[in-house]
Amino acid sequence: MLELVLRISFSLLVVLALMWGVARLVRRPLARRGNTTVALLARQQLGRGSSVAVLRVLDRALVLGVTEQNVTLLGEADPAQFAQPALPDRRVPLPVDQLNGLIRADRRFWPRTLDYLRDRTGRQP
Repeated sequence: MLELVLRISFSLLVVLALMWGVARLVRRPLARRGNTTVALLARQQLGRGSSVAVLRVLDRALVLGVTEQNVTLLGEADPAQFAQPALPDRRVPLPVDQLNGLIRADRRFWPRTLDYLRDRTGRQP
């Protein structure tokens, strides 16, 4: 009996591990899978079943018309026009006086939030 329980438990563990691995593999964006020759730069929906898409293929930007039935090459564009703007660096250290203000504000935030939620739900401590 113990052997049967161990076998079933091990089999279940293997199946769950495989499911977890497949889920992690599927969740990765296509750009991270090593296919850097083709990338979607922009897309604009025009109607219910039609859109215009800009694809980067190697060093060219292709403008495509996409419908439910077909894909049509509309032309080419300069890939530099579709460059992503640089994101601001969020790791900039704050001065000590601003940090102290944030900590003090944070200490008051949660009790006020809980009081507000208690009032809204009608529950009292």
